[in-house]
Amino acid sequence: MKVSFSTTLRTVSAVLVAASFSGGVAAQEVTLRLVSAFAENGIYVQRLQPWIAKVNAEGKGVLQINFLGGPKAIPTFEAGNAVKTGVVDMALNTGAFYTNVMPEADFLKLTQIPVAEQRKNGAFDAINKVWNEKGNMQYLARMVENQPFHIYTNKKVDKPDLTGQKIRITPVYRDFFQSLNANVITTPPGEVYTALERGVVDGYGWPIGGIFDLNWHEKTKFRIDPGFYDAEVSLIMNLPAYKKLTDTQRNYLQKQLLALEAENTFWAKYTTTETARQQAAGIQTITFDAATAKAFRDKAYDIGWAGATKQSPDVAARFKALFSK
Repeated sequence: MKVSFSTTLRTVSAVLVAASFSGGVAAQEVTLRLVSAFAENGIYVQRLQPWIAKVNAEGKGVLQINFLGGPKAIPTFEAGNAVKTGVVDMALNTGAFYTNVMPEADFLKLTQIPVAEQRKNGAFDAINKVWNEKGNMQYLARMVENQPFHIYTNKKVDKPDLTGQKIRITPVYRDFFQSLNANVITTPPGEVYTALERGVVDGYGWPIGGIFDLNWHEKTKFRIDPGFYDAEVSLIMNLPAYKKLTDTQRNYLQKQLLALEAENTFWAKYTTTETARQQAAGIQTITFDAATAKAFRDKAYDIGWAGATKQSPDVAARFKALFSK
């Protein structure tokens, strides 16, 4: 028997609503339903779980978070829309996963300043203006930064040129890799290992962390340095649900969100650990001279902003002024 997505979504919505009212919650206490676009056994959720426990322990009578799970609760590429429509209240997500809601979400990869500075220079307010208007969302906090993307390949190069190489991509860096003359291929993450093994692809783009979770290190010979862009993982919230919070609830949530962002120093250490781990696994580093490395990174951002400008000129111009060093 075929079940339509809309029927599934209605069923999931009913279950989530029921979940949010379970447990005899006091009238002054709100329970927010949160899902993750990432797998529950991955590092992002592992980092989030202690924070949820802290929020709930310290927020009794004020605010609680009910973590409903990862993609099994809401499929990865539907989590953004689920927040927009209020099927759930919050999601741990990355902009690249909800460009179907708003293309501007992917612009966050282009930030070059820490999230703490973004809160001071007006970038955070600018993000929320767009997220409010176009996504019916509140952009709450960024919990991952200092996680550059890299090119991983099995063919050694001595300059930033991927001519003749078949590289697995996502939309995040498609334009950049094409500018390096790569033959780009879109392959689901679950098929990349076999594609590398069979030579269907010669390499791929991915952040500095995570390849061991997918066992891709077993079929990878080289990583190209420097990295480029910054993998962004954040908490987003349905705007009407956010506006319904009392001042006490909103202030409490904000305090906890700032505490979460204060833990972002972890990611620089994680980058160092993952780099050493890759070296120990036999992955060799390809580096360029200083001038070539700078030109490589500059090109990545120039192409990224060109794509953003094509999609949303006014927003891109506003963000570029606030996101760049």
